[in-house]
Amino acid sequence: MGGWYWIGVCAGLGAAAGVLLAGLAGRALAAAVVGAVVGAAIGFGVHSWQSGGWADVALGAVGGVLGGFGTGPVVRGALGRGGTRGGTSVLVASASLVVAGFAFVPVLGYVEALALPALATRLRKRAPERYAGLRTLARD
Repeated sequence: MGGWYWIGVCAGLGAAAGVLLAGLAGRALAAAVVGAVVGAAIGFGVHSWQSGGWADVALGAVGGVLGGFGTGPVVRGALGRGGTRGGTSVLVASASLVVAGFAFVPVLGYVEALALPALATRLRKRAPERYAGLRTLARD
């Protein structure tokens, strides 16, 4: 396979690392930073083994950042709606395995790295407004 394939694999595996870390950390910024480091390490490992150049390292890091930021709203929403931290971590870790598996499908690694932040943007737009509810009646 060409270098473009391995670059896409690094982007997808970096995104999977960001998803996993977002599930474990629960914070998007921490997951993005550590995801960038893990994605770069994955890219460096692939770079030393297959063709693709330094783009493997760069897109692995970018995939880690995008995966961490893209999964953060999902984790935050699950925890905010009453999900347990352990259960959410297990489910998101399972999803990261699926993301890692799809990274080996040609071109899908690139798509994953771009689709996760798009998902986060869509979830932020669909989030309901804060509603005071019956607390406004209790001001008497």
